[in-house]
Amino acid sequence: METDLAERAKEAFVDDDFETAVDLYTQAISLKPKNADLFADRAQANIKLKNFTEAVADANKAIELDPLMTKAYLRKGTACFKLEEYHTAKAALEKGASLAQNDSRFAKLITECDERIAEETSDLNRSSMPKVPVAPIPANASVVSQSSDGSAGNPEEAEQGRSESSQVKEMESFEPKYRHSFYQKPEEVVVTIFAKGVPSKNVIIDFGEQILSVAIDVPGENKYHFQPRLFGKIVPSKCTFAVLSTKLEIRLVKADAINWPSLEYNQEVAVPQRVNVSLGSQRPTYPSSKPRTQDWDKLEAQVKKEEKEEKLDGDAALNKLFGDIYKNADEDMRRAMVKSFVESNGTVLSTNWQDVGSKKIEGSPPDGMELKKWEY
Repeated sequence: METDLAERAKEAFVDDDFETAVDLYTQAISLKPKNADLFADRAQANIKLKNFTEAVADANKAIELDPLMTKAYLRKGTACFKLEEYHTAKAALEKGASLAQNDSRFAKLITECDERIAEETSDLNRSSMPKVPVAPIPANASVVSQSSDGSAGNPEEAEQGRSESSQVKEMESFEPKYRHSFYQKPEEVVVTIFAKGVPSKNVIIDFGEQILSVAIDVPGENKYHFQPRLFGKIVPSKCTFAVLSTKLEIRLVKADAINWPSLEYNQEVAVPQRVNVSLGSQRPTYPSSKPRTQDWDKLEAQVKKEEKEEKLDGDAALNKLFGDIYKNADEDMRRAMVKSFVESNGTVLSTNWQDVGSKKIEGSPPDGMELKKWEY
């Protein structure tokens, strides 16, 4: 069965129907989850769809199942290159090249990685150089004439300027589906995405050398992507995340103990200094996406307190009440709760096993409501 699905997936790939190919490969993988070729081939289809994070995950799984599969290293290197993770891409490509010394594709991509790494190093060096102050314009210097509204004298240039300004305002007015913020400590950066009530199964978070990738795909809603190139490097294996009732909390472990002036990489921001933690009574403060200084330890404690005291309603409140009682109950009480709740179709909850253990519990619907049995 999985062989037939794989063949159909290859045909879809040849026909440039990459979405169908990914879907068919996924079905084949569900039937044969230890097949490295299926993961490697799905990685290639994801690359065509520009799902580079998913492609890296597929390539990693293929490598885990078959460490000698050269095409898996090639696809991991390609996807990482597209994510601008050039060091990670180069490491994967070099491993693949050692297994397939006659494949020129590895050498070509490794050369491109070296070029991009050199460019990054050059950009960082330039950003750390002091800026030269601009000399004031002499009083007798000639200037371009301007109209009364401050626009340039050339009507075409003025119209172009207004058009660009309008486009900028439109872009600035666009707001993403979920708001995010961050704060940092000497050893980690904590990113918060305020997404309330999102099931954990609909969240995919992946970490790269200098990439954070967040995807939230809730059926019936537009897919949310947040994939910043981070200001500094992180240690992917040590990064963690938690899907909470009101937000996603992502903890990025820094590779170097430096202050991040911003969450995302910016060539214009100077290279930050290493963090020097004071041993005195005064706690150090760190830059963040907020303009004012905050006591982040106090804020984190406050958020956790609010989550603990969060008022729930409806099914959420009922489930929490049931869970709290069940957690603190003894074995007989738990048996009584489960038996009474199940047999009464969720209308009776008893903790007295002596009362409910020897009889069947009939449903007791609220006044004005009728109990109906489910038909299977």
